[in-house]
Amino acid sequence: MSAASPAPADPAPSGSTPTGSTPTGPAPTVTPPVVQMTGISIAFPGVKALDDVGFRLFPGEVHALMGENGAGKSTLIKALTGVYAIDSGRIEVDGTDLRFDGPSQAQAAGISTVYQEVNLCANLTVAENVMLGHEVRRGPFIDWRATRRRAAEFLARLNLDVDPRSMLSSHTIAVQQLCAIARALVVDAKVLILDEPTSSLDNAEVAELFRVVRRLKDDGVAILFVSHFLDQIYEISDRVTVLRNGRFVGEHRIEDLPRRELIAAMIGRSGDALAGIEEKARSTITIHSERETPFLTAVGLGKNGSIQPFDVNLYAGEILGVAGLLGSGRTEMARLLSGADRPDTGDVHVQSSLTRLTSPLAALAHGIAYSTEDRKKEGIVGDLTVRENIALAMQARRGTWRRIPRRQLDDVVARYITALQINPPNPNALIRNLSGGNQQKVLLARWLATAPRLLILDEPTRGIDVGAKAEIQKLVTELAQDGMSVVFISSELEEVLRLSQRLVVMRDRRKVDDLVNADDVTTSTILETIAATVPQSGAHA
Repeated sequence: MSAASPAPADPAPSGSTPTGSTPTGPAPTVTPPVVQMTGISIAFPGVKALDDVGFRLFPGEVHALMGENGAGKSTLIKALTGVYAIDSGRIEVDGTDLRFDGPSQAQAAGISTVYQEVNLCANLTVAENVMLGHEVRRGPFIDWRATRRRAAEFLARLNLDVDPRSMLSSHTIAVQQLCAIARALVVDAKVLILDEPTSSLDNAEVAELFRVVRRLKDDGVAILFVSHFLDQIYEISDRVTVLRNGRFVGEHRIEDLPRRELIAAMIGRSGDALAGIEEKARSTITIHSERETPFLTAVGLGKNGSIQPFDVNLYAGEILGVAGLLGSGRTEMARLLSGADRPDTGDVHVQSSLTRLTSPLAALAHGIAYSTEDRKKEGIVGDLTVRENIALAMQARRGTWRRIPRRQLDDVVARYITALQINPPNPNALIRNLSGGNQQKVLLARWLATAPRLLILDEPTRGIDVGAKAEIQKLVTELAQDGMSVVFISSELEEVLRLSQRLVVMRDRRKVDDLVNADDVTTSTILETIAATVPQSGAHA
């Protein structure tokens, strides 16, 4: 373990936005950085993933790495851990210029990573995982008693009271992550990278993880922390580096960076647009008291480790927008409302009747359709044709043995190919050969063919061209005008505002506010709500 070293006195001033590739600021008066990355560039075919990026990490600090999806966070981490070779730039560890040809070399240099999905062996014991590759040996044989005793010592340093002989799979994700951190102690890590470690943890588990992080920090370990939870960033971090579109934006001491300025740096908006946020507060908004009974009502719906309980009403003929940063809980809300995930708390009423949405098929039986944000993995089936992809939901609703008559299917497919202007207009074309925008249209056709009452669209316009995006937006508006209830989720705030009558604002896997989309509601209004220091309570959509 690295010798204890206090954090640098002032490694970077507030608002530091260097013009070069290296973070700047007064030289630390206590200790040099354990990691210094300078001018890092990495390109993939057609994509500049990192462009002249700088980053530095000091012993005894927690340093947050922030940025929206595609900002380059994961690529920078993979460059530091030897997963990706850099095209240009320098990586220095303890002042020594190093080139990593693989993760093993990075680990040998004292850099260890704990990922969101624990990269240990669930079919082995806790001791075997903690000591893997570092077992205590007696001659050519492993001394398992001594190995378990040594593993227990590292676990005790984290105040983790688990039996080293127990199977890793028998423990919670939180315990497994702590076991991964114990393994980092075994390899004497100088640098510990925590990549979204809290995404599947509840509040008590997060508190325990942070207790361990603070203890490691006190021991002089440099900790790189990646999270989309703003509250956690401000709770645990000493400094933050912001990336945007593969470029370095700034390095700041966390206490000198207001939330509104952090969000502005991440998304590329002026911090002045969010001025005065701390003075603003939102009260409960009474909505739709004069309207008919909602098509769907969710009360206290939540899932442990996924999203905190929320209330929402969905009305026929209305588009409800869901806004929030990546990781805010937008998709988790959609999955509960669509039966893709089962809730741990709360109830759902469809047309005033208590309903158990135990699966997407059960939800479909109640007229609820869900188009996932992950078009490639959870949406299209690349080896099937356009016709077969459109037919999937219809056939699932009918059951395996009640085949859709070919003439009926051809009529439905032809209608939606024409209505959505799917190109090429060939039902026999393999969907994998279509453009992203046309694949998205086929997914919409799949769900529209089931005649849903509620359509939940998660990022339906992500990664498609401007023309296809405009067509999908127009279709969503027309569906609502025809009486369909639509939940529209998008990371583009302007798009959410343009389409929605009401908005739900999400942050840190909880619903923080409801907004009626009136003339005075702007993107700044939404950003102010997201960045509010104190979570809003009592809001009901």
